[in-house]
Amino acid sequence: MTEEAAEPGAESPITEKPRLKEYDGEGITVTFEPRRCLHAAECVHGLPEVFDLSRRPWVLPDAAPAERVAEVIRRCPSGALRYRPAAGGAEEEADVPTTVRRSPSGQLVVRGDLLVSGGQGVRHETRVMLCGCGASANQPYCDHSGPCAEPDDDVAEDR
Repeated sequence: MTEEAAEPGAESPITEKPRLKEYDGEGITVTFEPRRCLHAAECVHGLPEVFDLSRRPWVLPDAAPAERVAEVIRRCPSGALRYRPAAGGAEEEADVPTTVRRSPSGQLVVRGDLLVSGGQGVRHETRVMLCGCGASANQPYCDHSGPCAEPDDDVAEDR
């Protein structure tokens, strides 16, 4: 079997559809992509009345005002949590300018108006944590399966 190299700028075929969970509310719909979650806990610390891992469903979008839910979701660095506002609500705006930084454990934290190519094809994103070590099974996104999962990941000299 041979692999053909894609032309630069060409969209890759969609090989796998991301598994999304949707939580519908009156003013906002929250979507969650479990494979992208890196457990930063911005959600559960930011709005525990909406995001509570001890209950099912763990997301109750109507437990807080939609604007507040959207604000906390925008803190999710991996982009695992996203939202769609009800008709007439404000969509998430991409950061301008686009920023890229390397986390202490090696991931690339990117925010902006992004097109990300991977196993799901080309996706429009506003927030991602990309694999910096090449070990992720969810390329190009980080899944903490490589060196970034090491216990001393916050000490650069130990990596």
